[in-house]
Parts: sequence; C-alpha cells; structure tokens
Amino acid sequence: MWQVFQMTRRYDSKATWYIGAGLIVPIVVGVVAAILLATGNILTMVLWIVAGVLGGVLIALIILGRRAERAAYSQITGQPGAVGAVLRSSLKRGWRGSEMPVAVNGKTHDAVYRAVGRGGVVIISEGPKSRTTRMLDEERRRIAKVLPNVPVTTLSVGPDADSVPLHKVSRALTKVKPVLTKAEVLAVSNRLSSLSGAAMPIPKGVDPLKIRPQRAR
Repeated sequence: MWQVFQMTRRYDSKATWYIGAGLIVPIVVGVVAAILLATGNILTMVLWIVAGVLGGVLIALIILGRRAERAAYSQITGQPGAVGAVLRSSLKRGWRGSEMPVAVNGKTHDAVYRAVGRGGVVIISEGPKSRTTRMLDEERRRIAKVLPNVPVTTLSVGPDADSVPLHKVSRALTKVKPVLTKAEVLAVSNRLSSLSGAAMPIPKGVDPLKIRPQRAR
C-alpha cells in the first residue's frame, strides 16, 4: 500500500490532500458524535470513535484506489494500445472487450476497439477525431450489416476537448442504456468474433486458390 501511495503521489499532487481528508473527516465526525451523543457512557464514546477511525480508513483506501488507478492511466494516456489495456483490465461486469483493436492505421497508429455488453456494441477510437472519424464510421457500417437490430455507440479517446478521458472509459460504458439480455450479449459477441475471424487479411502476394501442397521428397 505504501508503494501504491508513493506512486500515486508522484503523478497526482492532490492525492495526499484527498486521502488525508478522507481519513481525518470521519474521525472528527466520530469524536464529535461521541461527545454529543454518548451522554457520559464510556462504551458508547469508544464505539463512536472506533467507528470514525474505521470509516476514515475505509474512505481513505477507496480514494487511494481511485487516484492510483487514475495515476496509472495517466502514464499510458496517448500511447498506442492504451484503450486496449483498459478493455483488458477495467471493464465492469457484463461487458466484453479485447485488447486487440479491430482496425488500425499503420502510419499513425490510430486504432478502433470494440466492446459488447447490455448496452449493445460500443466502438472506441484511439487518436484524434480528425483521423479516426472515418475509421469509426466504417466499423459502424460493418457491424450494421451483420447486426442491423443491435444499437451501436461510439466513443472517442484522444487529445480532443470533448473526448472521453482514458480513466473514464469503463464508466462511460456503464452509462450506455441496457437493451440486450445476457443471452443476447453472448450471441452478439460470438457473431462479432466469427466476423473478425473471417475478416483476417491474407498476406499480400498469397492467393489461397493457387497454393499447392508441397510434394514429399
């Protein structure tokens, strides 16, 4: 925990103040409650103070966890594959995603990722909107051809002012209105997986219709 705190404080200068406030305020509340409500009962006073200490420790740990997560994401923000790292490790229950993008621009390293959940299909771009809008539109049309009745939502993670910050991607997915059942989520995920497998590119210069088996020597 001390190492996590040190890492968080290094990348988040305000973390110490938030964690300190989360620890001290409940303790103060517990002490005040003990003085005002215990009416001279020592056991009641002790219980209020202990409750304040435990509440402060719990709140401080929750704040530390969230600030540490944000600090960790700040280190990879802007790097290729950052969205994939979020989809691999931070998706909320009920959502399926892969760290592998479904579309990549080889020159700019911009990418498009896909997640499936109760809210339907969400496609997430990684990079400036000026370069990824076309990629998002192409992926949306591709999904609509095979899943015409499934809603498709788009998110953009990048340097634009109205983009979703990397540490809020998982939270943004949970805000998408649920429209599918768990069984439908599984069916949609399997359908898209088969689509991705069928769409794997063939290496340039190789024609599968002209490949001949090698003769044994």
